[in-house]
Amino acid sequence: MIDFERVNSDANSNPRYVCHFLSFITDEDNGTIDQKYVLALKKAKEFGGRKFHNKQYGGGIVFQSYNIEALGKEIEVLVSR
Repeated sequence: MIDFERVNSDANSNPRYVCHFLSFITDEDNGTIDQKYVLALKKAKEFGGRKFHNKQYGGGIVFQSYNIEALGKEIEVLVSR
C-alpha cells in the first residue's frame, strides 16, 4: 500500500498527492540514492508523476488525481513487475 499525503492543489484547483520515491523501488533496483530517485521518477512519469519541488516533503513524487486509490493500485502493479 502506497502512502499518499495530500498537498496543496495546483493552480487550477486540481487535487495533488505526494508519495515518497522509495514506493517505486524494489529490492532488485541497485544503485546509489540518486540513481534510485531517477529510476523512480522514470517509473512515476508513466502515471503523470513529477518531481515534488518543495521542502515540505523531501524525496517526493507528486500526482494530480481525483481517484488516488485507483492510481495507488496501478502503481503497485508496476512495482510488483
